[in-house]
Amino acid sequence: MSWEPEIEELHQREAFADQLGGVEKVERQHHYGKLTIRERISAVADPSSFHEIGKIAGVTQYDDDGNLLSLTPSNFIFGLARIDSRPVMISGDDFTVRGGSADATFPEKRNRAEGMALELKLPHIRLVDGMGGGGSVKTIETAGRTYIPELRGWETIVNHLAVSPSVSLALGSVAGIGAARVATSHYSVIVRETAQMMIAGPALVEQAQLGDHDKEELGHANIHTSNGAIDDVAETELEAFQLAKKFLSYLPSSVDELPPRSTINDDPSRRDEWLITAVPREPRRVYQMRKIVESIFDRDSFFEIGKNWGKSIITGMARLNGFPVAVFAEDPFQYGGGWTADGCRKLIRLLDMASTFHLPVIHLEDCPGFLIGKESEENATIRYGSQALAAIGQLTTPFACVVLRKAFGVAGAANNKPGANSFRYSWPSGDWGSLPIEGGIEVAYKQDLADSDHPEELIEEIRERLNKLRSPLRSAEFFEIEEIIDPRDTRHLLCEWAELAQRTLETGASKFSYRP
Repeated sequence: MSWEPEIEELHQREAFADQLGGVEKVERQHHYGKLTIRERISAVADPSSFHEIGKIAGVTQYDDDGNLLSLTPSNFIFGLARIDSRPVMISGDDFTVRGGSADATFPEKRNRAEGMALELKLPHIRLVDGMGGGGSVKTIETAGRTYIPELRGWETIVNHLAVSPSVSLALGSVAGIGAARVATSHYSVIVRETAQMMIAGPALVEQAQLGDHDKEELGHANIHTSNGAIDDVAETELEAFQLAKKFLSYLPSSVDELPPRSTINDDPSRRDEWLITAVPREPRRVYQMRKIVESIFDRDSFFEIGKNWGKSIITGMARLNGFPVAVFAEDPFQYGGGWTADGCRKLIRLLDMASTFHLPVIHLEDCPGFLIGKESEENATIRYGSQALAAIGQLTTPFACVVLRKAFGVAGAANNKPGANSFRYSWPSGDWGSLPIEGGIEVAYKQDLADSDHPEELIEEIRERLNKLRSPLRSAEFFEIEEIIDPRDTRHLLCEWAELAQRTLETGASKFSYRP
């Protein structure tokens, strides 16, 4: 006796599942410039690598004889796949079936996807398009009761942060727990014109008498990439998939592995001559920090994260002679590089990720200190700044700093990991102290200036005297800084450091887990 009839029925059910929410719903998805969930998975995964789990779960209809008439599949799809030949978990909402709402799926599918990613220590890519949880008020009538909110399985999502990389892509109107899932990841991307993210949609906002706002006003990409709720924006879904894959390329599959070294495509001894003039002699003149970053690290390897928020601190990942590293640097074009509350929050995320996934950290420093003023005080900059400095102190991987120009105040102390023998270099343009000379003379010599008959001449005299002493070479005489280097040698020295850093990296869970 063969089992062919059952296999034929299985194929029939799979064919129904392949139709998603039906032809009209699929066309509607395309009309709004969005791919279907199956098209998305095919675009992000290696060809033919996706193995779906629970494909035929759904709502079925039978005739009077018990024969299958139709199957409306669950609107949550997940399975195992490969990206760049590395195994991953991929899951996603099917908006063509009840708009991706939870009352059209099986909660256990989503829980199982999260649980398998955790247990198998797999990177997880979430393709979010809908509420991704919750349900409709109509479910009250169906169930005959209400329910008290409970985040079943949420501990699995949180625990996964300490084990394997997670990426969440907002690909449509994402609300409620779906928005929380996007935010609770190591890296998130939103598609600019076809996706929004909201705690609650327009109808609920209006009902709460909080104004009449459409979903663009509540959840446009510009809002959430400027406040840090989402890391980056993509112009198309395909671009979002490429960002996700590039992000994962810098990280190990789990904390039990080290970040993978890429193919070496750049000379570690490369010297870019223009670096000798990269930092202006005039301390108030700005310059392009990102151009310096691109020059020092392997060509085309810098992957910036969170460009549109916390703008005074540049954060991301890069490679040195193929080895992945985490990078942060101040941007002189934004508050002179002063640390803001948002910049510190962004930096903490980077440092937590570096500790979790064993990435050495490099700081290219031009820090005038914390941003000062009334607004900065109101934003609790000192609170978040202290947390950022604590994150540097708690960092479980090697830390190196190159002082390009300023290192002032409490924030300026981020040139070193407290309690560690960190590598520190300085360019000849290095300038440091408790306060910048330009703003500190009037404060330090207030009484002398008040007593002088010629205060302007006295200021110039003091400034000239102090400028002779501010040279980093003077600091090096007393071993206040370990090395003054030719800017053109920076890449070579950091490549050597990155290779040495590999000797100290240890696999396993970090003492300080990632905080979303």
